[in-house]
Amino acid sequence: MEFTIGGRLEVRITPADVGKRVSVRRVADVPGEGAKFTDTVGVLTSWDDGVLSVTTKSGETIRIAESALVAGKVVPPAPARRRGPAASFGELALVTARAWQPVESELLGEWRLRAAGGFTRRANSVLPLGDPGLPLGEALGRVTRWYEDRGLPACIQAATGAEGTQERLCAGLEEHGWRREVTAEVRIAALAPVGDLDTDISAVRLAREPDDAWLSRYQRFETPGPHVRAVLGSGPSVLFASVPGDDPAGAAAAIGRCVVDGRWAGFMAVEVDPAQRRRGLATAVMTALARTALDEGASAAWLQVEADNGGARALYDGMGFATHHSYHHFRPA
Repeated sequence: MEFTIGGRLEVRITPADVGKRVSVRRVADVPGEGAKFTDTVGVLTSWDDGVLSVTTKSGETIRIAESALVAGKVVPPAPARRRGPAASFGELALVTARAWQPVESELLGEWRLRAAGGFTRRANSVLPLGDPGLPLGEALGRVTRWYEDRGLPACIQAATGAEGTQERLCAGLEEHGWRREVTAEVRIAALAPVGDLDTDISAVRLAREPDDAWLSRYQRFETPGPHVRAVLGSGPSVLFASVPGDDPAGAAAAIGRCVVDGRWAGFMAVEVDPAQRRRGLATAVMTALARTALDEGASAAWLQVEADNGGARALYDGMGFATHHSYHHFRPA
């Protein structure tokens, strides 16, 4: 990382650069090593009372004393990945929301409060795509009361890591005592290569609604009540895939869900019986879904994977999916 001009380090950022992507170098005391240079790249989310906050693409907010700065500059937005389709954060945020809709929603300014009886964080969290129309502290109070009225914990979904994402909101949530509960990656890829994978899909069954075998394999609920079926069935064009199994309880050996929305095909709920793993069933499910999505006119693919799910991330790496941005669920501490 280069900061020098004519051999000198310079701090070329000011409080006026809040909201911009910056690269900073500071002196930090490292236990056992003494003073050491540390570099940080992210969005400058605040600069108050001699302390800077820089929120990285992982969603972590780094607080830096102004007195510790030795260099800093504004840098261009992170270059778009060349693998996969071009996509903005705003487009993907709306597409992913339409594929997993709540049972109940209400607007707070440009924030959408969503609830679905507690079934999944995505369907029971705020989607904050703009200004809530209130100071942040007041908006958070309204959010908390709205969820309390429904017997649910308050939760906000906010994104980092791409142009137009919500680093400043993430930092503001942390300042108001909210903490990240989980982080996931939104990944994108061209759809045709997924449909062209050389795999046997003869055992994959496709349907417009999940049957009992599909629901028995899905691990995100205890009892599939009406709110579960409502969320699973939401979206412009919904497909369910399953591979029959020999589970005594009647659960499918593998399942998957796909929502086709214009040029996008979103993949969700890809699960395999632990006893049937490493047989290519997840690949077969996704390939079958991708071929149908291609027939419906889609050309681009997206999916979401939790950051600590190493097995799934490796599978999607092999299919050509690249991370577009990350999102985080915040709850009050």
